[in-house]
Amino acid sequence: MGETMRVMRSRCGASRAWALALVCVGVALAIWPASITAGPAALSSWANCAFADESSSGQQAGAAMSAQVGTGAPTEGSPVAQPVEPAADSVARVGAGLRAVTLDVGHSERAGAASVLADGASALMKGSDWALSSFARQNKGTSRAVEGQSLGYRWPLSQPDAVAAVVTQQAVIVRVPARLADGTPVPTDDPAFIMTLMALLQALDDRAAEGGEPLGLEARTVYVTTQQQVSLNGFTYDFGREAGGRTYVTCVSEGSADDRAGALLMEAASLVPSASLGAAEQPSALDGAASFFGRLDLAPLWVSLRTTGAAIVAIFALGLACAWLTMRTSSRVKGLLDTVFTIPLVLPPTVCGFLLLLAFGNSTATGRWLIDHGISLVFTWEAAVISCVVVGFPMMYRTVRGAFENLDASMLDAARTLGWSEARIFARIMLPLAWPSIAAGTVLAFARAMGEFGCTLFFAGNYLGVTQTIPLAIYFEWMSGRTDVALFWVGVVLVVSFAVILVINAYSSRTQRYRRKERGTWESS
Repeated sequence: MGETMRVMRSRCGASRAWALALVCVGVALAIWPASITAGPAALSSWANCAFADESSSGQQAGAAMSAQVGTGAPTEGSPVAQPVEPAADSVARVGAGLRAVTLDVGHSERAGAASVLADGASALMKGSDWALSSFARQNKGTSRAVEGQSLGYRWPLSQPDAVAAVVTQQAVIVRVPARLADGTPVPTDDPAFIMTLMALLQALDDRAAEGGEPLGLEARTVYVTTQQQVSLNGFTYDFGREAGGRTYVTCVSEGSADDRAGALLMEAASLVPSASLGAAEQPSALDGAASFFGRLDLAPLWVSLRTTGAAIVAIFALGLACAWLTMRTSSRVKGLLDTVFTIPLVLPPTVCGFLLLLAFGNSTATGRWLIDHGISLVFTWEAAVISCVVVGFPMMYRTVRGAFENLDASMLDAARTLGWSEARIFARIMLPLAWPSIAAGTVLAFARAMGEFGCTLFFAGNYLGVTQTIPLAIYFEWMSGRTDVALFWVGVVLVVSFAVILVINAYSSRTQRYRRKERGTWESS
């Protein structure tokens, strides 16, 4: 009877669950057709409200500039368009001082005809009195405060009178100075000058982008301004913000959005008379290489070699010692030690760097004690070495420990019965027999230390000539638009890593060959 009651209660519960599920499905089916009908209309209404003012303003201003700067004369009967200011209902999104520019069909040809000089930072065009020099592409800015003052998302500007372009998702804002520093007026109202300027910017960007976000003048709405501060789509852009003795281009949200959402990258170049650049000649490969290496700073190479060299010595010694120590402990302690020694292998490098920063910084008693005694490790070269040791050590430890555990235990016991000390057994038996694995662990640890990025950046920072290793240089050179330099450092890492692996493998092969020869002599005797 009891069993029957339990079965009935179970069936009743299942029935209630099915009934509830059917009710939910019925409600969903009742609501779904209405939502399908109303959804597109609501979405269309939202899109019209959000973009109607911007599109109307862009179309009007684009038509005006197209009529002004087009290659052909207006056809008979067609009205001659006048410059159009943003419509009154779009002022909240497109601020005063911005002029939309529509590129004509000859933009791509003009950009292709522009001559970029050997340095890759200067460009001029035949028949134009103006040229660009000292071009710099900055793929990433920063939101850090300057001397305690928050500027928003910013990029450094080398000259206050430079031509600067901020690239957003939908637009490119190009600020052209009305006058140069020496008082020379700039013909910003001349459509031919504006088209030439756009072509020069495009040509320089095509040379510098190399995989980064393109300038995309033809795919984005182009705005030109001579004012220092303008507003567009809820963001304010300042092309001459001064702070800390330097000039910056800044992007600040007018609402609650992140400042960084208002810009993808920034480009700047000096506007100069074309006569000051001389005749544009296609540089030879030798001249291009000489120019490249003449402006290349080799400091990251020396920092990487010094840092990795010091780290690999520490890793080699610690790896052998810890592997030998782990073998000689009990199984319970061995598991704990193995976990501690291996955990940096599975942790993200940024986590390792953050933990090191906490351990040796002001936030812990250990860090404060070291600082009080004159030992400051954070953001120093020693911190870079420690970072490489922490992330490279597990590679060496795991490889060496595996080699030691695979040795014949009876052979080691036989040596002990002959009166050999543990140090002699380690030096005369364990090291020679495990050397191929030790060499492999050294190679792995070297490669890991050479390629260390996240832990070093967190704990040691990025200081040229002090802590900037090659991986850091690759990242920051690429983010600054110097892709050619980043590619050079990638090649250096490949060459150095290949050379080190080749040397160690050759040495290991020679050692193995010597052992096989000795073994054959012993067996024949």
